[in-house]
Amino acid sequence: MDLSVRIGKGVLKNPVGVASGTFGYGQEFAQVMDLDKLGAIYTKAISMEPRRGNPTPRIVETPSGMLNSIGLANVGVEKFVTDKIPFLAGLDTATVVNVVGTTMDDYCNVIKRLDDIDTVWGYEINLSCPNVEAGGIQFGTDAAMIEEITTRMRGVTEKPLMVKLSPNVTDIAEMARGAERGGADAVTCINTLVGMVIDTARQQTVIARKTGGLSGPAIRPIGVRMTHEVSRAISIPVVGIGGITNTDDALQYLLAGAKAVQVGTWNFVEPAASQDIAAGIADYMARHGIARIDDFAALLDRRKDG
Repeated sequence: MDLSVRIGKGVLKNPVGVASGTFGYGQEFAQVMDLDKLGAIYTKAISMEPRRGNPTPRIVETPSGMLNSIGLANVGVEKFVTDKIPFLAGLDTATVVNVVGTTMDDYCNVIKRLDDIDTVWGYEINLSCPNVEAGGIQFGTDAAMIEEITTRMRGVTEKPLMVKLSPNVTDIAEMARGAERGGADAVTCINTLVGMVIDTARQQTVIARKTGGLSGPAIRPIGVRMTHEVSRAISIPVVGIGGITNTDDALQYLLAGAKAVQVGTWNFVEPAASQDIAAGIADYMARHGIARIDDFAALLDRRKDG
C-alpha cells in the first residue's frame, strides 16, 4: 500500500495531519503521542508581528463542537524561527506553516522570511482574515481576491502552497477555482463556520466579540459535502477538514475526494487520535484492497454507478 500524498513538489508520507490552531506548534503534544506517525503538522497561524489575539472569553463549548474567536494569536515569524523551528526540525514529519496577514504584502513577507528554511515543507494560507486594503472584506470570500493573493504568493515560493477555504460563502467551488487559477497546489476544505452562543441568564453573547468559528463533529457533514463539491470542480488536491474524530470520519473525506485530511477540534478531546486514524486508514486499505490514497476518490462514483 502507498499512503503517500503528492502536493505540488512535495510528498507527505501519509494523509493525516493535525489542523492549525488545535495543535500549537507541535511540541505541546510531544509527550502524549508519537509526532513522527503524522503526515504533517499544520502549525498555529504565523503573522509578521506577534498577535495577542481577541479579548476573553473566546472559547465556548457547543453541542458536538466548540466556538472559538482566538484572533490568530501567535508569536510572530521571528520567534517562530528562533523558538519553534529547532524542535520541528528534529521530526520526521512535514511542517506546513499556516500563514496569516491583513494585507497581501503581509502574507508574502512571512513566506519570504521562511522560504529558505529546509524544515518548512510548505504553506497553508489562512484567508479568513480581514483585508484592510479592501475595506475589511475577508480575503477568502472573493474569488478574484483569492486568485490575486495566491498569484502573489506563488511568485515568492516554489514550495507546496495550500489555500484554506472558508465555508461562509455562496459558492465554495468558485473560491477553489480562484485558488487553482492563482497557482495553488491544493486547497484545504473547510475552515470554521460563523456561529454565536448567547447566555440567556446574562442576556449577552458568551464570546466577547459576539461571533466565533464553529468546529467539531457538528460540521463534519458540511465539510464532507463541500469536499465532494470542490474536488470535482478543480484538478488540484483537496485536504479535508471538519469534525474528524475517528477513522470512519476521515474515510468519508477520502471517499468524497480528499487526498489528505486534518484532525482539528478532536485533538483537545483525544490528543493521540490522529496517529490512530493514520493506522486505521492503512488497515482499511489493506482490508479493501486499496493500493493508493489516489484510488479512494473513484470508489464512491463506482458504487453509485453500480
